[in-house]
Amino acid sequence: MNRNVVSFHYTLRDPAGCVLDTSAGGAPVVYLEGAGQIIEGLDEQLRGLPVGTKTRVQVPATRAYGARDPGQVQSVRRAQLPVEGKLKVGDQFQAGSDRFAPVVTVVAIDGDHVTLDANHPLAGVDLSFDIEIVAARAATSEEMSHGHAHGADGHGHCQ
Repeated sequence: MNRNVVSFHYTLRDPAGCVLDTSAGGAPVVYLEGAGQIIEGLDEQLRGLPVGTKTRVQVPATRAYGARDPGQVQSVRRAQLPVEGKLKVGDQFQAGSDRFAPVVTVVAIDGDHVTLDANHPLAGVDLSFDIEIVAARAATSEEMSHGHAHGADGHGHCQ
């Protein structure tokens, strides 16, 4: 299967049209098609777009960060949390020392119990991306075997 390395700029909006994130003024996003580096619904819709394309892409929640899962919300005792100091609603932290531990958001505090939500903040949200494709090229065999795009020097791994 032939895949491309694609570079694009984006502005991400929620259903109300509010800007959530943008690459404007910064470097474009560079990714290997089909490697899971960007959300699946966006990856699918960018495939085959020629350089110079400017378009709006709609990605339903199910093809972005998924539906909200009520099972990802739970109440725990404050003493169980790996966080020092005062907590407030909206705080986020990693729920463990493992670098792959989920990031949780504090959604409620009731005495010594804290309600945490491990859903992605954009779970359940339909997304809209204003996209500009700025570059595209065939992926190298090394990029294909590594599963990601490499940098301008031919290799993007940390030394």
